[in-house]
Amino acid sequence: MRQLVELALFTRDVPALVAFYGNLLGGPPAFQSEGMALFQLEGLHILIHHREPPEPGYEADPDWPPNEDHFAFGVKSLDEDWVEATLGSDPGSIPPATYPWGRSAYTRDPDGRLVEMQET
Repeated sequence: MRQLVELALFTRDVPALVAFYGNLLGGPPAFQSEGMALFQLEGLHILIHHREPPEPGYEADPDWPPNEDHFAFGVKSLDEDWVEATLGSDPGSIPPATYPWGRSAYTRDPDGRLVEMQET
């Protein structure tokens, strides 16, 4: 069974969400900047991101995942697991690619939730 490795939460109020999860989890994030924070739990990261574009005129890359809440499962070989799970045939899927945060692929579950597969 694959391990859940990340919960990504997008918000318009990073400090409020950081305060909420800091209180809930019993400690501060391992990393925090104006637009994001990272809580590191045993084998699980909770990422809090600012929902709005970082600067005026910002345009999202159409090949990148959308800025919305999602969760990620860790896989050893992204290309093999992507094909094995037949996720590449799902409409709206984003095939494996390398991003600044690592190598990931994205799909949606039947209810439309964004799901990431992250190479670990």
